[in-house]
Amino acid sequence: MSGAKRRSFESGHRPKFLVVIDGSPESSRAVHFAARRAARTGASLIMLGVVTMTETFEFLGVGDAIRQEAEEEMTRLLAAAVDHAKEAAAVTPEQVVREGDKAACIRELIEADQDISFLVLAASTESTGPGPLISGIASSSQGFAVPIVIVPGDLTDEEIDALAG
Repeated sequence: MSGAKRRSFESGHRPKFLVVIDGSPESSRAVHFAARRAARTGASLIMLGVVTMTETFEFLGVGDAIRQEAEEEMTRLLAAAVDHAKEAAAVTPEQVVREGDKAACIRELIEADQDISFLVLAASTESTGPGPLISGIASSSQGFAVPIVIVPGDLTDEEIDALAG
């Protein structure tokens, strides 16, 4: 964890809610909650899409083609999440795309943007656990410099609206 001071409430700054976009059903729950909270509190919303290349393909440009497809898919997912945020709370989020390990990309973005005040995630409704991102973060020995808000994945839009404002 870094000792970098959060600046979100200093003059000229504004707090940001960070949401990770991955196309999962729980991701949409996190977007809805974060958009509603951002609108209610006068904060901003930042959406992070992480492209993870599990294998390296160097043969005849295959790696570049796979990377481009993954980036296009992430752009599509982010566009849908932006539409959801606008519909839920008239919030237009900032969008960031990174490549690499999700937890590392989240940590790096939080370190780079001192206006990020909260990381908003949502738990999976599957019986196998809260989801790979939450499980990975919970088991990590490295913490985050901001509080993590975990939204129950089975909440409806109406239930989230009642909680988030």
